[in-house]
Amino acid sequence: MTEQLIIAGFGGQGVMSIGQILTYAGMTEKKEVSWLPSYGPEMRGGTANCNVIVSDKPVASPIVTKATAGLMLNKPSLIKFENSVKEGGNLLINSSLIDIEATRDDINVYYIKANEIAVELGNTRIANMVMLGAYLELTKVVSIDSVIEALKKVLGKSKEHLIPINIKAMERGAECVK
Repeated sequence: MTEQLIIAGFGGQGVMSIGQILTYAGMTEKKEVSWLPSYGPEMRGGTANCNVIVSDKPVASPIVTKATAGLMLNKPSLIKFENSVKEGGNLLINSSLIDIEATRDDINVYYIKANEIAVELGNTRIANMVMLGAYLELTKVVSIDSVIEALKKVLGKSKEHLIPINIKAMERGAECVK
């Protein structure tokens, strides 16, 4: 099993956090992992994407050229990375912010109203976790328990109180693709 993922959006949307969480969760499960962040000139509001690989085999390169999945959090990211998903792969689109549809019919496309779900849950900053929950439901690349452990590491002690709402966001994201 090797999952090669491209996560992309604006800085401040939690793109890098998703990548870190998946990487830490994979490490918890003794899997081979790679996380390669890429930022635009600004951190918040600029473009941001990362390549994540979670595998049972050693990772030869951290660069994802043909992704098994793509999580697109904004329109410029969809336009840029849609063709990076390999045939038969999964493309998850934040349809709250993306008003166009995927152009390909050789991949599995899922439209998730991540921002709207985050607002319903009472925290606009967890839209990324809605997307992560959908991805985890589709791939089962790592367990939810491992993700919760990773969340503790990424959020730190001062933000541990946010773990329950992040879990709810992932559950709602999973419901979107069942």
